[in-house]
Amino acid sequence: MQHTLKFIISIFLLGIQFIAAQTTSAIATDTIDYREKYGLRLGIDISKPARTLLDENYTGFEIMGDYRVYKKYYAAVELGNEQKTTFDDNLTSKGNGSYIKIGFDYNSHNNWVGLHNAIHGGLRYGISSFKQELLSYTIATAAPFFPPDIREDPISFNGLNAQWVEFLFGVKTEILSNLYLSIHLKLKRRVSEKQPENFENLYIPGFGRTYEGSNFGAGFGYGISYLIPIYKK
Repeated sequence: MQHTLKFIISIFLLGIQFIAAQTTSAIATDTIDYREKYGLRLGIDISKPARTLLDENYTGFEIMGDYRVYKKYYAAVELGNEQKTTFDDNLTSKGNGSYIKIGFDYNSHNNWVGLHNAIHGGLRYGISSFKQELLSYTIATAAPFFPPDIREDPISFNGLNAQWVEFLFGVKTEILSNLYLSIHLKLKRRVSEKQPENFENLYIPGFGRTYEGSNFGAGFGYGISYLIPIYKK
């Protein structure tokens, strides 16, 4: 009986040692890093250089940046410059200037461990400083049998500005480590605007094409950006 009891105790102790060894081995071999990257992401809107190459009446670029301040919130900023010649029914004008947009993004996507993609919505406040150049315009005539009276003496208007709010929806995908491709759609509304004398701003850098009787605009873009990791959390 005494020998049998010693044998049972020995088997019990060996079992405990085996379980402890297995647990220690599992902890030692678990190399998954559950921490997420926080840092500064910089890039460009590649739709604007592409449009510059394809449209002889447009030149532009935009630099994008965001910084992760909390798990799902990012501070965001865009800086850019645009020049666009616009043809209307009775006049042709060219807008040229720079802009800045400041706001935030919220990432609603829950990533699997190791993934850093985003499905996000955001808000921006945009400010543009620019000039307009009236390239040509047509003088209305009461007699239709006379040819149109077209004036082609360029007139420049400096010191113009505009401000607007825009709502953004976009998707970012990490295609390589820290390298992202993105697409975004924007709905915009003008808040204030300084116009040239005797005609309207047909194109506002950063805001886009304007239309008579409406303060709304829309746009889209494609981006490529790189994340500079600062720490993990």
